[in-house]
Amino acid sequence: MAGNRMICTTNQVEYLTIRRAMVAGARTFEETQAATGVCGVCEGCKSELDGILLSVCGCMKVSLQAVVDAVKSGADTVEKVGELTGAGTDCGRCKGLIANIIELGY
Repeated sequence: MAGNRMICTTNQVEYLTIRRAMVAGARTFEETQAATGVCGVCEGCKSELDGILLSVCGCMKVSLQAVVDAVKSGADTVEKVGELTGAGTDCGRCKGLIANIIELGY
């Protein structure tokens, strides 16, 4: 599980701010930039932002693609996604993001 830390040092955008934007539906750099103000060019953005956007569950190392695949395979609850992927079964911080992915019907 990742703690809160500064990702975008240019615009002072923290990890949890980015994750909240993802829970609200941001998936691309452009959507995340519009929601949070990340610059995309500072060292933190260049080294960490792509990984954050591609990950759902840091505790269990579950990717966004794995969760999307689980939803496409019929997992229609956070618990079912957890059974298939392990996401949301440790600390639970990613459950809001998983619920958003299910809601959007990826």
